[in-house]
Amino acid sequence: MRAVALDVHREFCEVAIGDENGVRAAGRIKTRPDELELFAQSLDRHDHVALEVTGGAWEVARILEPHVARVIVVSPSDTGIRQARAKTDRLDARALCELLWAGRLDAVWMPDARTRVMRRRIQRRTQLVRARTRAKNEIQAVLQRCLKGKPEASDLFGVKGLAWLRDQALPLDEQESVDVALRQVEFLDSEIAQVEQLIAADALSWPELKRLMTVPGVNVIVAATFMAAVGDIARFPDRRKLVGYLGLDPRVRQSGSTPATHGRISKQGSSSARHALVEASWSTVQQPGPIAGFYQRIKARRGHSIAIVACARKLACLFWCLLTRDEDYAFAQPSLTKKKMRRLEIAAGAPRFKGGRSVWSTNEAMRGAERELALQAQRAYERTVRDWQQKKGAGATPGRASSGSSKEQVARQAR
Repeated sequence: MRAVALDVHREFCEVAIGDENGVRAAGRIKTRPDELELFAQSLDRHDHVALEVTGGAWEVARILEPHVARVIVVSPSDTGIRQARAKTDRLDARALCELLWAGRLDAVWMPDARTRVMRRRIQRRTQLVRARTRAKNEIQAVLQRCLKGKPEASDLFGVKGLAWLRDQALPLDEQESVDVALRQVEFLDSEIAQVEQLIAADALSWPELKRLMTVPGVNVIVAATFMAAVGDIARFPDRRKLVGYLGLDPRVRQSGSTPATHGRISKQGSSSARHALVEASWSTVQQPGPIAGFYQRIKARRGHSIAIVACARKLACLFWCLLTRDEDYAFAQPSLTKKKMRRLEIAAGAPRFKGGRSVWSTNEAMRGAERELALQAQRAYERTVRDWQQKKGAGATPGRASSGSSKEQVARQAR
């Protein structure tokens, strides 16, 4: 077995090889598929290869993987090479090779093809939405510079808002800016619709993604963003690992005999997934359910902003439970879930009408949905009672005192 490390750049890769005799530099190879294939054929089946995450690291790993025992892709922040006093391409490759030979590298999880495709689509949609927001902000800036008041419509870019915008008398140069921005918005809307159609079509055949959509306030974009960032939920043995991976865990500072202090969230990991969970929390807390009650309780003590972030963390824990247990949300609203699933089908390209009638709820469907809701509430209640009985039968937690005096407990039981 040998340890092979590559310091990947756009034009070349610096190679270092380590074995029982030590680590040595092995020169450079060009970062081209044919050159990488020749280099991979020169390696042994028992070799281990390591490289840092860069723009082309995943493609390099894909080319090398069939020819070696293992390819390890590591995060640059975990190697400590950035803090080295002397930093060159050759020294970086040698340092990475030494860490690989010593077995001190933690590999970054390599997503499968489906997760990788979903990540790219979510990233492309995010870029298009940001570009559309910039174009809309430019129109808002023109109206502000020309001292135009607020439009009569709530949405400036809706039907009424655009009609109001066309009636405004603007200088020639400002009118040209508005026309250009409107054309950009129209083009970006069509591009976003195409990307969302691809996301919706993939979501229809993704059971885990559809399960997350049973939570009120969680749409296909939130669920797809979460699944694209997390991938296989089995990678996380408990909820705390997932919360830390998403950067929703609070920072902890403790030294000496002083008690530990908890600060703001760490904000490590995928920022898009963290942002999607926070945005979903805004909608989830508006729906009746346990998360809304949790939000009200935290808001009364800490304020709205902290409560929303806490709800995002609660959503991440809830997603972990739903995916690991293969269960839908116990407090889901069947009529709302059915409506979201139908909208998902329409977004994927299905016809809006079936049999000459609207696909939205009829009296029979609403009645069936309400009966299903009652059954789900009953199952949730039975599960809560069962868990409480199991906890009660286990007895008190060893080493933990009672949460009140005997008189207080008698008074609570009397009430």
